[in-house]
Amino acid sequence: MKEVLLKDFRPECLLKVAEHVPERARFPVIDAHNHLFGDLPADKLVEVMDAVGVRLWLNVTGNTTLPLVNNTYSIARRELDFFMEHYARRYPGRFAAMTMADFAQWGDPVLIKDRDFAKRCIECLERDAAAGACGLKVTKELGLFFRDYEGNMLRVDDERLDPIWARAGELGVPVLIHVSDPIGFFLPIDERNEHYLTLLHFPGWSFHGAQFGKGELLEQRNRMIARHPRTKFLLPHVANLPENLAAVGELLDENPNVFIDFSARIDELGRQPHAAHDFFVRHQNRILFGLDMPVSAAAYRCYFRLLETRDDYFEYPDYIGRFGVYTRWRLYGLDLPDTVLEKVYAGNALRLIPQLTEAMKG
Repeated sequence: MKEVLLKDFRPECLLKVAEHVPERARFPVIDAHNHLFGDLPADKLVEVMDAVGVRLWLNVTGNTTLPLVNNTYSIARRELDFFMEHYARRYPGRFAAMTMADFAQWGDPVLIKDRDFAKRCIECLERDAAAGACGLKVTKELGLFFRDYEGNMLRVDDERLDPIWARAGELGVPVLIHVSDPIGFFLPIDERNEHYLTLLHFPGWSFHGAQFGKGELLEQRNRMIARHPRTKFLLPHVANLPENLAAVGELLDENPNVFIDFSARIDELGRQPHAAHDFFVRHQNRILFGLDMPVSAAAYRCYFRLLETRDDYFEYPDYIGRFGVYTRWRLYGLDLPDTVLEKVYAGNALRLIPQLTEAMKG
């Protein structure tokens, strides 16, 4: 018999399981975390939304364009009015947007170029809020890429940014702030890393050796949040720590101004279905629905399947919406109660972002 090395072992799965893929969500959905990848036309977006039961679609990077190139994206700044004109006003009641204000910067690492950055950022936030923006979005470049005019890497809790977070609270708009990335993105790219194949394909997603490690970045974020109890913070991707739901639960318990979404992290939740079910039930008033990947009916339906069914061992889309390419394992349904589903699908988004109620009126 030919010797088979462990690295060559690729068995075919013989498990036969029932499939219950919802065509539409059980309740109306607000996709509270997505981006206009590749400027997908509004009519195409609405076609998918209508097919799966998404009532409102929130573009969290409303004053940017995100062209898709080679299955990944770049980002460039443009006026918020583009999205409002071509999407929100064209389809009243179906679209809303956040703004990145002056955090909308790509390629240039120097964010704080002078002492007036916070003032300019607040002025832009105020203009965009007056034009309909319902929140401030900050990307992971804060803490990992952005520097000041002296060349120092910006900390998430840099006090020069405090006026921005405070003003968002005064305006009544949440701050959706993405800090760090999956734990594996901060580890060496080797066969022990859960994200090995993904990082081989997207080496730029690796932050191994970054100035601030994963734990330090989250500590900076948590200190900043504690300084601004009157500002609502929406922490995406299960607060960027879905690998440790107990720690996320403690964060929510200690900070009533914090909400989370689970966009682009159903892979983490579906491999721990019992813990994730209990987590959603316990924190049912603080969790928002979000897709955060190129829109497709199949991706939405997989999210609904995770939340609504008891299905075993099913595929899921990767970070850019592809099935069966760089998925690492299979998922198990959480079978959430209807009372929880209604809040997660839309109720919590309406409570956190009151402007969405007006947006849905058209």
